Amino acid sequence: MAYHVERVCVGAIAGAFGVRGEVRLKSFCATPAAIADYAPLNTEDGERGFSVRITRPVKGGFAARLGGVSTREEAEALKGTRLYAPRDRLPGLPDDEYYHADLIGLAVLDTGGVEIGRVGAVFDHGAGDLIEISRPGQGSLIIPFTRLTVPTVDLSNGRMVVDPPAETAVERTDE
Repeated sequence: MAYHVERVCVGAIAGAFGVRGEVRLKSFCATPAAIADYAPLNTEDGERGFSVRITRPVKGGFAARLGGVSTREEAEALKGTRLYAPRDRLPGLPDDEYYHADLIGLAVLDTGGVEIGRVGAVFDHGAGDLIEISRPGQGSLIIPFTRLTVPTVDLSNGRMVVDPPAETAVERTDE
């Protein structure tokens, strides 16, 4: 069975901007202003959809007008809302590049084919992505997402193979 994410989180509303219903919009897109190109954007539950018009850049994102939002109170009520675009509206990626949403939930196998957990999160702190492997009853393992430590990503079968050198893995037991 192919593993496929239908919608991808492309941004979030950080709160109101000004008094006329604009929002402060954080973009998670590689080209931040491209978030408006993928509109209409939907809430996680799919209950609401918004057209998006970026009005200007602001610190940490954009001021934007969302369809159906006309007051500061309506904009402020949306604070923290994550916005999703249909997968087919997003650009294709070259080989060896993945949307983080495609990796979450993948089975993680060691090089001997034994499942050691599932991808619980992908972190991007600027110096390269990190993969958090959730291991029930054992805490989490965080490894760099590089070709050396993750030689195989098989989206069609919902799995990845990892081979982290012992010194690159970090155990987390704070669960």
